[in-house]
Amino acid sequence: MPLNIVVFSKSACPQCDIVKSLLKAKGLAFEEIKIDDEAQRLAFYEKCGPAVRQMPQVFINDQRVGGVAGLQAALAQLKL
Repeated sequence: MPLNIVVFSKSACPQCDIVKSLLKAKGLAFEEIKIDDEAQRLAFYEKCGPAVRQMPQVFINDQRVGGVAGLQAALAQLKL
């Protein structure tokens, strides 16, 4: 089953760059959605839940896995 990976990021974000590099290194295709506007980012955080307050946020098959550590854990679980 192909993975649908979406990375919500912002400009000038080292953690966002790490996530994108990890995915590229694994040869995984992903869609990047940049949210540079502060108000839009805060609205996005509200939709994700009270624990979400930073970028990037990675979703695999519409399930939020979180940032760098969450992505690494998800990739390990998927054996990728």
